[in-house]
Amino acid sequence: MNFHREPITFVRKVNLKVQNLKRSIAFYKEVIGFKVLEQTASSATFSADGKTALLTIEQPDHVISKEGRTTGLYHFALLLPKRTDLAKIVQHFVGIGLQFGSSDHLVSEALYLSDPDGNGIEIYIDRDSSEWNWRNGEVEMTVDPLNIPDLLSVEEQSSWVGLPAETVMGHIHLHVSELKKTEEFYVNGLGFEVVNRFGSQALFISDGKYHHHIGLNTWNGIGAPTPSPNSVGLESFTLIFSSEKMKNKIISQLADIGVSVTEENDSIVTIDPSGNRIYLVAH
Repeated sequence: MNFHREPITFVRKVNLKVQNLKRSIAFYKEVIGFKVLEQTASSATFSADGKTALLTIEQPDHVISKEGRTTGLYHFALLLPKRTDLAKIVQHFVGIGLQFGSSDHLVSEALYLSDPDGNGIEIYIDRDSSEWNWRNGEVEMTVDPLNIPDLLSVEEQSSWVGLPAETVMGHIHLHVSELKKTEEFYVNGLGFEVVNRFGSQALFISDGKYHHHIGLNTWNGIGAPTPSPNSVGLESFTLIFSSEKMKNKIISQLADIGVSVTEENDSIVTIDPSGNRIYLVAH
């Protein structure tokens, strides 16, 4: 099943703030393998297929470096189509001497790294959903070592040439200040379902029984503050709904729990209890 197209609600695009636009463009092109879709003096938009925007970076006026122990981005996650694609990017990272982490989450195999500003990035592939183990309505996930030799054994002879065109924004994982109001916002407001409770400090939520479209954690501390507007980090992310009818239903659900939405440049924006900005877009 494709968990990143209608009728599923999913994350389409992430918008980040960076300190040095030129440096970040080089990183996202040469290290990650994006194509530049649009570029201005203060921003750049990236795509894997040359058409669909997946990531925008901007350099705010008077930008300051990433603030620690705040809410915002933990990582955004790029989902590759095939296991051979993950193997190729491992070989690419090794070839350029890049340090990265890795994990086997049972539902997926993942690599972890950060951009030059410390914005977290995951690059992963899913195991087939028929292999995921559900118990009492929750999907089993863990943090096991990734079997790199086994992964590399599937590599095809062709070399890495950037992100495959079928790459999508698989999920986003956020630092939040607490979980009770956060869960109400994302479940009762935005219509997601909790699919995994990782102890008392993290929630994983999704639509359509995906392992997660959004991760939420309090690892930066209960009551973590919102970062400064000009700080490096998350500016916003975009949720895609299947129709205008569904989007309007979500807006109504948000109103029912006392959450406002605003219109900015013909776009609908809401803000979660931890200050994370979300664009609501119909497919």
